[in-house]
Parts: sequence; structure tokens; C-alpha cells
Amino acid sequence: MFDFLRKQFVDVIEWLEQPGDIAWRVPFADHEIQHGAQLTVREGQIAAFLNEGAMADYFGPGLHTIETANLPLLTSLMNWDKGFRSPFKSDVVFFSLKEQPALKWGTAQPVTVRDAEFGALRLRAFGSCSYRLGEVAPFASRVLGTLPGVTAASLEPQLRAAIQTAMATALGSSGIAFLDLAANQQTLSDRIKLEVDKAFAQWGLSCLSFYVESISLPDEVQAHLDKASSMRVLGDLGTYARFQAAEAIEEAAGNDGGMAGIGAGMAAATALGGAMSQSLGAQGLGTQGPGAAPAAPVEDPVAMIEKLHKLVTIGALSQEEFDAKKAELLGRIR
Repeated sequence: MFDFLRKQFVDVIEWLEQPGDIAWRVPFADHEIQHGAQLTVREGQIAAFLNEGAMADYFGPGLHTIETANLPLLTSLMNWDKGFRSPFKSDVVFFSLKEQPALKWGTAQPVTVRDAEFGALRLRAFGSCSYRLGEVAPFASRVLGTLPGVTAASLEPQLRAAIQTAMATALGSSGIAFLDLAANQQTLSDRIKLEVDKAFAQWGLSCLSFYVESISLPDEVQAHLDKASSMRVLGDLGTYARFQAAEAIEEAAGNDGGMAGIGAGMAAATALGGAMSQSLGAQGLGTQGPGAAPAAPVEDPVAMIEKLHKLVTIGALSQEEFDAKKAELLGRIR
């Protein structure tokens, strides 16, 4: 009798949840619920009475008076008479039904998929999603168990693993080429969300939103793809060689080296042009056919400019004449 009188009776039961809280078991160590106690359940919450780990009675938002009359399942399980008015012991768990936003997810390891254009590819993806507790019973049995509570942070590793598996399934069956993923990102997000919903359902969770924010290739593969893109942008290699030659000449002419700078720039341009011509000729892309006669040798424009500059120095050629001839010779390097 003395031990019974020492026990404290609980007459107010409520939960002031914090952001990220999903479930909380009311601590009843050496406490018993007073008959007629007040149970406060706030919006976005649900309170459940558990008997030996099994769900018995639920209470939605509102103020409830705990009596045997409104605990039909628990009363039946414990064989209480209808007029039983003594304190009783039971597990009470609060669950939050609110949306848990901004769960960041990403692939810890690249996912290998078969691409229609590039073959086997290893992809990495990152994004975010939100979820909420949808069904209390599976969550209580498979996640809560005997724990004092569950938070979103404690669930993250488990949910991320499920998302990665769902993403691999969705990417492998999507049939969308890698280069078209950006244009079909919303379609891909919806497809992955269907797979994530299936995985979350086993824990009583529901995926409310799912976003794929980026999909990328490994760095070395991306570098090769960038090189291929650069070559496609350059287009005709002969035109690119002439452009590079003109750039070299302009830069050399702006240096303080005078004619030496121009000569060096033109020599570099000539060497570049010759290398490109040899490359194109080796590939059968030159303008002459295999049996065409070699073209007559042409005097080096650089050497001609140097000779003309000497004539200007000794006064045999005017500056205007030199500039006109130099422009003509530079125009041949195309």
C-alpha cells in the first residue's frame, strides 16, 4: 500500500514537439495515468496507446479526457470492468504527421547505367525530397520499436540508402540518354519518386516531393566529353588554323620586338599552317588529288619582308611602299 501511495499519477499528457521530431514516447517511469487525465493532441499530431508493443487506441487533434469508456480496445485487452476507476499503466506515443522538408540526398558511389549513346556510364546525382508519416502502425513496429523517440536526423541514413536504390532502378529503366537528362529532369524526378514511394511505404512513410538537382559524370569522363564538345565547336580545322595564325601575327606585331617580333609571329603561323596542311593531306582532305603535281615553291613571305625592310633602311624604298607590300605579303598567309 505504501509503494502504491508513493507513485505519482499523471493527469496531463501533451507533447511540445521540436522541428525534426517524428515520434516521442511519453516517459512513465514510476508513473501511472490518472483516470480522467487530460490528453492534449495538437494539430499535425496523433497520440496512440500501446499495449505490450501493439497499437490499441488512437486520438486525433483535440483535448481528450482519458477514461475506460474512450479506450475500448485497451479496456478489452486488459479485461477492465466498465466502472474501473483506478490509475492504469500504458505506453503513450505521440507521432508527428507534419511534412519533414529538405532531406538532402546524393549517391555515395556512382551508379552504373546503360546509356543509349555512350554505352555504360557511371552517374552521380544529388537532390532533395520531403516526406511525412503516413501510417502509424508500420512505423511504430518497424522503426520506433522500443526506442524513446525518432527524429528525422536518425532516419536520414536509412532513407538515403533507399533513395539510392530507387534511383538506380529508375535510371536503369528510364531509357533517357545522358545528354537528354537535363531536358527531361522533371520526368526523371517523377519516375524516381514512384520508386522512392514504394521503398518508404514499408516504414509507413509517404514521399511528398522529390527533386533531382544535378546529374554528373565522373571527372575523367566529363573531361573527355568536354574535349569532344570543343572539337565540334571548332568545326573546320583549316579555318581554325588560319584564325590561330592571324592571332599569332597580331600579337607579335604588338610586341616591342619590331620586325623580329613580326618575323617570329609569322614563322609560328607558317609552321602551324604547314602542320595543319600536312595533317589534312595525310587524311586525304587536301584540295589536291593523290596524283596531282606538287605546287611550285613560293618564296617565304617573312624573308621578303626582311629584304624590303633593309631597302627602307638604306632609303631605296619609302615607308608607304613598304607598308603596302608588307600588307600584300601578309595577305598570302591564309
